[in-house]
Amino acid sequence: MIGITSYGAYVPRYRMPRMNVFMTMGWFNPVIMSVAQGEKAVANYDEDSITMAVSASLDCIKGFERNGVDALYLASTTLPYRERENASIVAAALDMRSDIRSADFSDSLKAGTSAMIAGLDTVKSGGVKNVMVAGADSRLGKIGSLQEMFFGDGGAALLLGSEDVIAEYKGAYSFSRDFVDHYRSSDAKFDRTWEERWIRDEGYSKFIPESINGVLKGTGLEIKDFAKVIYPCHFNRVHAGIGKKLGAAPEKVQDNLYAVVGDAGTAHPLLMLIAALEEAKPGDKLLVASYGSGSDALVFEVTDAIEKLRDRKGVKGHLAKKAELASYEKYCVFRDMIPVEVGIRGESPAPTALTTLYRNRRAVLGFIGSKCKHCGTPAFPPQRICPNPDCGAVDQYEDYRFSDKPGKIFTYTGDMLAFSFDPPAIYGIVDFEGGGRTWLDFTDCTLEELKVGQPIEMTFRRKYLDQGRGVHGYFWKVVPVKEG
Repeated sequence: MIGITSYGAYVPRYRMPRMNVFMTMGWFNPVIMSVAQGEKAVANYDEDSITMAVSASLDCIKGFERNGVDALYLASTTLPYRERENASIVAAALDMRSDIRSADFSDSLKAGTSAMIAGLDTVKSGGVKNVMVAGADSRLGKIGSLQEMFFGDGGAALLLGSEDVIAEYKGAYSFSRDFVDHYRSSDAKFDRTWEERWIRDEGYSKFIPESINGVLKGTGLEIKDFAKVIYPCHFNRVHAGIGKKLGAAPEKVQDNLYAVVGDAGTAHPLLMLIAALEEAKPGDKLLVASYGSGSDALVFEVTDAIEKLRDRKGVKGHLAKKAELASYEKYCVFRDMIPVEVGIRGESPAPTALTTLYRNRRAVLGFIGSKCKHCGTPAFPPQRICPNPDCGAVDQYEDYRFSDKPGKIFTYTGDMLAFSFDPPAIYGIVDFEGGGRTWLDFTDCTLEELKVGQPIEMTFRRKYLDQGRGVHGYFWKVVPVKEG
């Protein structure tokens, strides 16, 4: 038996009511009022597709041995690098073993499901035992456009394997077609779209039924056999119409998450599948399809093992944790869509020493410190000499991962002089459970929310962006945990 063995999701903390976009830009494009319902998920200024993929993967890998993952496939149309494997950065942040297979899947919104099929086929062939598939996107629509209303940010991750399967893989159907409903050239920041009616009537309304009917024929199943039919489409009426066309009862069509997330690109069918798995019962059959340059459709049957994975944050947990991003202008600054004066302190950082980064990659990307073999004292950054004054052992240490360790705030401050795209810059000292203390930046919080002794968790974020040299610098930051 092969299939899904674990799942994880990530939806950014910030949500922006679509009406805020209309209130700011409706004077320019009144038609956006027609889609101004609900809210969209918005990545923080220090988040991108890589950081969201890491967050979703951390949720997915909870309780699993990381060294047991043999391959990592990353799907996204908004990868920060074109010539530097982005999946390798995700693997390093997850502290996976060095001989892992990795690959980027991109250039199509069905890249997430295509990566899933590739991973399932690899497991089925016996080439590897476990494959992590992560998808994330943070797409931009031009200011005041319909695309700006449609697009949301998010990430999803699925672990595929042959042991303790929670959803058995039953089959898939795919087709590829150079259907240009929208496109973005390699040097463009924003999508260009064709006529909306063309996208709705010739794209979604025909492609998704084609792939779903293809997989039904291949598996010998009927649409009535499924507990949930899952497919993306941010046009709500068209989404409902596709279900009707397929003959699926309305209650069996999975909610498209438009009202609470938006369209998360390559991650979206995976997010919807995870939302279905969170509610699924053993024996349920799930059908998930994607859309973009064709379509993929996959069939799964839920097993009894699903009950072991109810402790994930998943889609539910992240939707429950949110903060309203009321300022449309702040959103535009976060996305570098309007220029702001950053001052001397915010100007381009010194060049990244790539040789030093490579030598210290496990500390920087994996947040790996050291632990004294003699007295057990952990430390970050990693030390050759034990920092315990009663020990002082030299070169008696082992690697020690801090990224998954809980901790508490020892001290903190808000700095209005240090540059931040979301001032004040908040940083402080954190004590980790089991030992270890270090200085870190805080994110996804306000100064008023913090207090000494408050629990924290770690999150992988973009530390800086050197636009002049095209370097995205990543490190770990602190997210305070609200008690109660």
